Amino acid sequence: MNTKLHAVTDTNGRPLRFFITAGQVSDYTGAAALLDDLPEAEWLLGDRGYNANWLREALKDKGIRAHIPGRKARKAPVKYDKRRYKRRNRIEIMFGRLKDWRRVATRYDRCPKVFLSAVALAATVIFWL
Repeated sequence: MNTKLHAVTDTNGRPLRFFITAGQVSDYTGAAALLDDLPEAEWLLGDRGYNANWLREALKDKGIRAHIPGRKARKAPVKYDKRRYKRRNRIEIMFGRLKDWRRVATRYDRCPKVFLSAVALAATVIFWL
């Protein structure tokens, strides 16, 4: 059993929102689920898995600038601020801090609801530390 954890963080890399999907599901599903719950922001960082024209348009409608690199197979290259994109390491650090919790890192829980509740508990502690 495989799962993907999609997250929204603030500028300091503190977790704000989570969404869990099956491992074989596209990242677009997680992006669509979290799109309505995005906090007010000037820009959004995401990895190549979130590169979609509909997502860029939805972010533009909300007044958020997307800094998401294009996939390698994309025909027309996408412009993004590479200097700002380097700040995405804060998101990776947040996932690393979540994995400091053994229960989250080893994925002992078979039920996605129970796993997500363990992630939420770990995120609550991470948010305040």
